[in-house]
Amino acid sequence: MKLPVKVTSALFACGVLLASLTAAMPAEAAAISCTDTDLPVSGPGLPPLVPGAPGTMHGRLCLPAGEAPDTVQLLVHGGTYNSAYWDLPYQPERYSYQRDMAAHGYATFAADQLGAGRSSRPLSLPLSVWAAAESTHEVVGHLRAGHVGGVRFAKVVIVGHSVGSGVVAVEASTYHDVDGVVLTGITHLPALPVLALGAALGLQPALLDGQLGRLGSDPLYFTTRPGARTGLFYAAGDSDPAVVAADDATKDQVSVPGMGTVALFGIMLPATKGITVPVFQVVGEKDVLFCGLLALRDCSNAGVLRAQEAPYYADPSKLSMYVLPGAGHSVALHENAANYRDATRSWLRDRLAIAPQGYHSIG
Repeated sequence: MKLPVKVTSALFACGVLLASLTAAMPAEAAAISCTDTDLPVSGPGLPPLVPGAPGTMHGRLCLPAGEAPDTVQLLVHGGTYNSAYWDLPYQPERYSYQRDMAAHGYATFAADQLGAGRSSRPLSLPLSVWAAAESTHEVVGHLRAGHVGGVRFAKVVIVGHSVGSGVVAVEASTYHDVDGVVLTGITHLPALPVLALGAALGLQPALLDGQLGRLGSDPLYFTTRPGARTGLFYAAGDSDPAVVAADDATKDQVSVPGMGTVALFGIMLPATKGITVPVFQVVGEKDVLFCGLLALRDCSNAGVLRAQEAPYYADPSKLSMYVLPGAGHSVALHENAANYRDATRSWLRDRLAIAPQGYHSIG
């Protein structure tokens, strides 16, 4: 049977369009898969006045194509962030840590910490660094038990950013349940005057925020004021204003009491002394919160900075240091963040013998 010429032409045109769309599909889209899940965890409390209640931590698992790797990176975001820090909805091929790692053969699970994202939002007062570390420890257990994506991960590397790095340090030093630790966006001597000024001028109660006020959070949950993230988290010359805008659009809240306990007990009184596995510490060269004269830290050279940070670890031989040139505090969201991700993969291979599985180049 012959089809009319117009029908034949239309079918041909549709076929060409479909082929062109398929050819234009980014390689990463076919190479990785990401799924969301909710995990039961213990909620914080202040016994006997405020008993702890069961909570839920939401997260996103991203896997490379093919057989699932036996190692997963558990990603812990910083204060006023949520898991979008690791999978920013803007130019993901350039800025998404999760999708880039999956495209290069590594699995990641980015969790919303309690109080942020799509996880439970308990009262802010009891949400201390120890409560955050406990719930994160329980997520490690879920990953090993196969409760996330049906994969029983044999190895877990825990990765933190900023306040999340303080949580990671307490978790790893308390529970000794991970195979490696990555700390980003911290040194052990923050620039206290800059932090104090940034908190005074750059933060406000989340309930007064035009973006987050709808959450109805208690008064001790804070977030950044509009426009404050530029000066606090980014370095001029290595940041895209569109990224800063996407960052601001996905910002979240943080418990002020919790942030205080993280700063004191997770960072300054070094929980890192109790870490017994290899550590990879990453800092932006121009991080105004943790580098420079006011922090007594020279972040212009990884060797110099390592010497300054090594005394805060029980076994300095297990510490590796990387400085991202020209970057500010939020290293994953700077224009040259690919260099930091490459350095992380090199450390995973060289120090932990964790090779990529299901590699799919997107370059």
